[in-house]
Amino acid sequence: MFGILVVNITVFASTYYGSGVSDPQFSGPLDQAFHGLVALLFETKFYLLFSFLFGYSFTLQMQSAERAGGNFVPRMLRRQIGLWLFGAFHAIFLFHGDILTTYALLGVVLLSMRNQPQSRLLGLAAWLIIITALAWIVLGTLQLLAGETSDAARVMVQAEAARAAYNGSPATVIAQHMRELPQMLMVLAFLQGPCAFAMFLLGFVAGKDRLFERLEAYQLELRRIRQLGLTVGLAGAFLYALSAVFRPGTGWETLGLGSGILTAPLLACAYGASAMIWFQSGKGKRVAAFLAPAGRMALSNYLLQALVCSLIFTGFGFGLVGQLGLGTACALAVGTFAVQLVASRWWMSSHAYGPLEWLLRAITIAAWPAMRKKAVAQA
Repeated sequence: MFGILVVNITVFASTYYGSGVSDPQFSGPLDQAFHGLVALLFETKFYLLFSFLFGYSFTLQMQSAERAGGNFVPRMLRRQIGLWLFGAFHAIFLFHGDILTTYALLGVVLLSMRNQPQSRLLGLAAWLIIITALAWIVLGTLQLLAGETSDAARVMVQAEAARAAYNGSPATVIAQHMRELPQMLMVLAFLQGPCAFAMFLLGFVAGKDRLFERLEAYQLELRRIRQLGLTVGLAGAFLYALSAVFRPGTGWETLGLGSGILTAPLLACAYGASAMIWFQSGKGKRVAAFLAPAGRMALSNYLLQALVCSLIFTGFGFGLVGQLGLGTACALAVGTFAVQLVASRWWMSSHAYGPLEWLLRAITIAAWPAMRKKAVAQA
């Protein structure tokens, strides 16, 4: 959740994000350093971890339906509809870069494939990553062969128009979200969607094998994943970060993105493996216990992060888009997540679910679950 916030807050901070043109407001060495750091360690990695956990949670939902004696398919279809509605609200009112609607649609595909052999699911996951990465690498190569062309003037006009809209009224903010949705759909279709579904499949297979319940049996594998992921994953991420900071909008950036897509799953898995290994230690167990409440209400925290960013950067609040450097934005991400950790711990001390998790569960089971822990225990 923190990694996703770091990336998303940089999108909120500048309307030049992803445009292929550097924001003239953030061209100093410090901003470039933070841009490179975010690209190296955060971009294209943490939504993959989120996707892995989504796939893993599918198996938990299957187990829950089995324990309740209910039909799994209707439950999951209702859950995907609820998730899509949350995502649509998120995309229209708070953040055009929503991923929940994509998760909802891909979740239906995963539902239809749940009985496929694990080897086939793993093979499909690998091919989705490879084909997506190769497509961007080919595109970058074609850009370089065609020669460098610049459309910076048009991009700057569009970025400044977007900034004016985000600094306007709530109505202009919503209208700008709607204008940017078609471009976001292209990103989802040709980048995030295939990669997210690949991680769905990996998470689903891990869930079927009960990975998190049997960590002690996978220590050697986790260490190998950590070593390979950090070595290869950081190399690909480094190429992407260099190209994004120093050659934006060129074929080099596209090639860098392709290398990043190819290696990001390895780095994301290395992050996850490192956490799982550390969480088995005495200190790690205490840290995991502190982080757990925020994870148990991840949906609520995800949308709350977008709300906080909207209040800071858009006309829903202070309208500071384009006015805060990337270093300041990253500091705000740290502060926001720190508050969420404390607030989540407070909320989950007396509640069985986060607010939106409770509502999503109500949609899933077609009944109103008890919200308070005491009520759940009595039931």
